[in-house]
Amino acid sequence: MNKTTLVIMAAGMGSRYGGGIKQLEKVGPFGEIIMDYSIYDAKAAGFDKVVFITRRDLEKEFREIIGNRVEKKIETQYVFQELDNLPEGFTVPDGRAKPWGTGHAVLSCQGVVKEPCAIINADDYYGREAFVKVHDFLAKADLEEKGKYCMAGFILGNTLSENGVVTRGVCRVDEAGYLKKVEETFGIGEQDGLAAGKNAAGEPVVLPLDSPVSMNMWGVTPDFFDELSQGFTGFLKDGGISDVKSEYLLPQVIDTMVQEKRASVRVLETLDKWFGVTYKEDKDAVVSALRKLVDAGVYPEKL
Repeated sequence: MNKTTLVIMAAGMGSRYGGGIKQLEKVGPFGEIIMDYSIYDAKAAGFDKVVFITRRDLEKEFREIIGNRVEKKIETQYVFQELDNLPEGFTVPDGRAKPWGTGHAVLSCQGVVKEPCAIINADDYYGREAFVKVHDFLAKADLEEKGKYCMAGFILGNTLSENGVVTRGVCRVDEAGYLKKVEETFGIGEQDGLAAGKNAAGEPVVLPLDSPVSMNMWGVTPDFFDELSQGFTGFLKDGGISDVKSEYLLPQVIDTMVQEKRASVRVLETLDKWFGVTYKEDKDAVVSALRKLVDAGVYPEKL
């Protein structure tokens, strides 16, 4: 059985949330944040270590709110997504204010994470089932085989917000349960028993509510970091360095690998309901949902 690591992307601020640090919002009965529940579920599923991706300017507050507590429960490391973490030969262009997105964030783990790992967002509640399935896949992975990854496949209707539209990676899955394509779909909201949004070209899209979607919960083996590094260099050469708003996004990286037959991604279906703080108004719903899970005995009163 392989040792496994949970990588948590916690460097973003979340503009739709109003500029606050939504990853650090207290939502549990004793002031727990969403990451507390993810780490609790991951540890129960068998993960051995947690690696936080954050920013140096958030480090002090981050350690005070969660890091110092987590370190007492599970092996913990920190890596930092830096704007100037670029391949040799590239420099930050004038006007660039933010790093290059989730793919760039995970690249911060290169050389630190040397075992199979799950990658998640800090501000998403995924549920216990997803952690168990991804852990079991990674624990049994043949590390001699490259490009054999997995993802937690959520049901679109279980991932919508009542307070506004959302962006989701809508997945096409083959009959064997493997990912065929991830299509980033924007402005998704429920409408007449269906989900309506727009594709990358701005064209209207209507989807069944039971469509599988990615919530950025991926399971990868260590070879992925070399792929991520090579892809980032190509992304920058192809205009990513000159476009100050361009992003090197994790779903797009993996989708490209799938299309080029350099990776296979097993979609592990989960029926758990996602929730998170996409909008400030979502907080009350998250607090209520966690309270119900505690009352049902899914979590202890105090983690």
